[in-house]
Amino acid sequence: MNPSTAATAAPQAPQWSVSDGVRYGLLGLPLAFCALPLYVLMPNLYAREWGVSLGALGAVLLGARLLDALIDPLLGRLCDRLYATSLRAVLTLGALAACLLGVGFSALFMPLVHEPDALLWWAGFWLVVTYCAYSALSVAHQSWGAMLGGDALYRSRVVAWREGLGLLGVLLAALTPTLLGVPALLALLLLGLAAGCWAWSHAPQPQRTVSAAVVCAPVAAAPPAALWQPWRNADFRRLLGVYLLNGIASAIPATLVLFFVQDRLQASQAMQSAALGVYFACAALSMPLWLGLVRHWGLARSWRFGMLFSITVFFSASLLGAGDALWFLLVCALSGVALGSDLALPGALLAGVIVKAGEHGRAEGAYFGWWNFATKLNLALAAGLVLPILSGLGYVPGARDAAAATLLTAAYCFLPCALKAMAAAALHLFIIQPTAQPH
Repeated sequence: MNPSTAATAAPQAPQWSVSDGVRYGLLGLPLAFCALPLYVLMPNLYAREWGVSLGALGAVLLGARLLDALIDPLLGRLCDRLYATSLRAVLTLGALAACLLGVGFSALFMPLVHEPDALLWWAGFWLVVTYCAYSALSVAHQSWGAMLGGDALYRSRVVAWREGLGLLGVLLAALTPTLLGVPALLALLLLGLAAGCWAWSHAPQPQRTVSAAVVCAPVAAAPPAALWQPWRNADFRRLLGVYLLNGIASAIPATLVLFFVQDRLQASQAMQSAALGVYFACAALSMPLWLGLVRHWGLARSWRFGMLFSITVFFSASLLGAGDALWFLLVCALSGVALGSDLALPGALLAGVIVKAGEHGRAEGAYFGWWNFATKLNLALAAGLVLPILSGLGYVPGARDAAAATLLTAAYCFLPCALKAMAAAALHLFIIQPTAQPH
């Protein structure tokens, strides 16, 4: 693609202001409610209040999540077709998905049946509804941000506002049930969805660059092969490989953090809550730092620095033991800063890959559908691989002997470091070096 064509495909974006960031990113706050409450609060509520088997409920959660991951690429293709029709069609999809999300989430936490077997069927149905609505809304919202175009710094600002407000949503979702109760959590979600959709409708609008023939064509005329179009892009395959490797490395500590705090550090429940709060708060506060680094180093080099910084932090965590809970708070703060790079930079890199391929304004939904599929696959692989391996090697939750501590430290600290190092090397070899400009 020659320079003139690239300029036509991705016009120079306007200056990104704080009001632009709030209007676009606000929807990320209520969307974050679909993480912590569904995986932590809901199982506890169903088991404690209504006697539902945790094993059966876990299987229902896993099945609903796998189905959700499989439909993400299809939802991405649907979003592309709607974008080719009009932005109003996309916003209508978003509003309908937000309504379904609010209904499904409320039904899960205020069920109309309370018999354990009936509750499992109830939870399975409404989990599928909630996850599908969440995926449709998030893919449409992410695609909108990618279609805004702009240079690397502009794209990273767009993503940083969305992810930063999402981290604020995680904190609110963690604190609200404890401080104000489940009804307040539901009210906050519904209010957040309404405010987020309204703000999104007033956010900066992407410049649609598809041809008139594509726009005027019937929706059904879009070729089914477009679903697989991202996989024909070598840059996307390389970036997705790095993203998967790095994502698994980040998901493993998230899966094991409570075990590490309880068995290795032997810390209190209050310290567990403090560690999670510090982690997410520092990730949100680190966004300006990463935007500043992008201005000087670019997206890929800044992300590589974030990976190397994370390796240093998790290696230092391996030196901690019983009684070192306060030092672990420092580890959580620094690892939260490193998390900021994983949230703000890869999505901006993906937007650049779409522009470079000449598919800006045409295929963002397909790309982000597969991207979200990979994100959910990271979490599934982390839990599905590391927990059985730990169990097979003899680790039992609650064990505090030397052998158990060694196994837990290896899984929580050293395995993520090794995977992060591989991701950083792949990023350098396959993304940074091929695009480096000669002096």
